[in-house]
Amino acid sequence: MNILLAEDDVRLGKLMTHLLQKEFHLVDWVINGMEAYNNARCSNYDVIILDWMLPGENGLSVCKRLREKGIKSGILFVTAKDANEDIITGLDSGADDYIVKPFEFNELLARIRAISRRKEKPLEDSVTIDDFTLNLNSHELKRNDSIIELTKKEYQLLEILMRNHKQVITREVLFDKLWGYETEVSDNALDALVKLVRKKVDVPGTPSLIQNVRGIGYKVRPLHV
Repeated sequence: MNILLAEDDVRLGKLMTHLLQKEFHLVDWVINGMEAYNNARCSNYDVIILDWMLPGENGLSVCKRLREKGIKSGILFVTAKDANEDIITGLDSGADDYIVKPFEFNELLARIRAISRRKEKPLEDSVTIDDFTLNLNSHELKRNDSIIELTKKEYQLLEILMRNHKQVITREVLFDKLWGYETEVSDNALDALVKLVRKKVDVPGTPSLIQNVRGIGYKVRPLHV
């Protein structure tokens, strides 16, 4: 699932990003309202997690503006504001759900799943490119009827590329979505990861599923024309 997290508490933001990524979710983390609004306008997120008290523009205003622009992503408020009138205000602004800090992470995951089930456009269960089918629930990759075992990072790389198969994904975007704020990752980590995936999915003597677009990034390409 592709998630936007807007949380200005750096410690909590890092923790939530780490825990969501452990659950195989792709996470973009921002720390103010303007970034949250701009990211949500430019990317197709399944769920947006909004802190109410964001600096600059607060989460309530962001939520209202996104709904006015027709953004259909699920929106979940995560906030310390626990008064009944605040909850009503948050839901009336266009949010799908509301969770009060502090919270159990398992409850957050359950609310994310519930939002995904309620949306008008159900989330995709799988993505298919030629002989390959990536199951977004079980995190399995199949080529025809054969399962190809993937690590978490290998799965996440393929999910990004396959869900955006009509476009080139830049190296910068891939680094951010796969490693986020883990700045100790070396520059060649992405190329090494692509190499590992190619070993698992490619057939010797045939073109690779993952195409390197020199100087820009990577994309997946149809193998059968």
